[in-house]
Amino acid sequence: MGDRTVEEIVIIGSGPAAWTAAVYAARAQLDPLVFEGAPSPDMIPGGQLMYTTDVENYPGFAEGVDGQRLMMEMKEQAVRFGTRVRTEDVVRVDFDARPLRLFTDSGDEVRARSVIVATGAVAKWLGLEHEQRLRRSGGGVSACAVCDGALPVFRERPLVVVGGGDSAMEEASFLARFASSVTIVHRRDEFRASKVMQQRVMENPKIHVEWNHVVVDVLGEDYVEGVEVEHVETGERRVIEAAGLFLAIGHTPNTAFLGDALQLTPGGYVEVEPGSTRTSVAGVFGAGDVIDDRYRQAVTAAGTGCMAALDAEHWLAAGADIGEADAEVGAQGAVAAGI
Repeated sequence: MGDRTVEEIVIIGSGPAAWTAAVYAARAQLDPLVFEGAPSPDMIPGGQLMYTTDVENYPGFAEGVDGQRLMMEMKEQAVRFGTRVRTEDVVRVDFDARPLRLFTDSGDEVRARSVIVATGAVAKWLGLEHEQRLRRSGGGVSACAVCDGALPVFRERPLVVVGGGDSAMEEASFLARFASSVTIVHRRDEFRASKVMQQRVMENPKIHVEWNHVVVDVLGEDYVEGVEVEHVETGERRVIEAAGLFLAIGHTPNTAFLGDALQLTPGGYVEVEPGSTRTSVAGVFGAGDVIDDRYRQAVTAAGTGCMAALDAEHWLAAGADIGEADAEVGAQGAVAAGI
């Protein structure tokens, strides 16, 4: 493994992408080090699935699986193959240096030959007290209709979607397959979604739109029972009966700690080379929701975690004989050769 003061591979993150990458890297005997992040009021190691009670669309679990259990088993699998884990945040990086440098919230500096960024993205929330309480407890507040909308608790029940873009239209259309009715709450008097998506929603008899309204409260003790809305012009308030609230107002990729170290998309996601997980810096790879503003599913994140580990393994093999000083040149050669 060379100099043990320099890690072969560091993985930043703790969702499906990070743990899958760790499993592959560990089995390749790269002795990966994972920074799973420090617990905070808004996020705990394991990512968004830690707030999901039932995951029914992840392959291999015929009866579904609890989100926390799924993430714990992924972590345990990675550890079983020798992955080392630190429950710290990486707060800053220096990818101009060779080896690559990472700085943690404990003040530590870690050097690495390769890095996989798999820090995910967090849904944007309304920030209401009861919204957050029911989100954390699995009480019917979600930011992923595809993940949760088909659960029995929502079937043949009235549901509410907040948003006005393509994602909101997609969420509402999906939910309408299972719900008794879907109400879209939108703060403006017109959608910003594409015309095709708008037409699909407006022609669905199960979907109703509350124009010029915002959600001001979520009702219910253990589960969502209703949503209180307010008209943006008149201030009039009323309650919409609902068994679930789905937020579709965007996501924020967890890339702030990167500064300008990597090239990002206009939406702030890590940009990767099409068909690979290579980023703008040789030896740094991206995986999971931090590179994906479209699918954002556990299974797609795991797939890119596999890809990133394989890309990193091939990159390390290509650069192993030319020394750290020439590592970037070796990476460019690997890319040209299609490795």
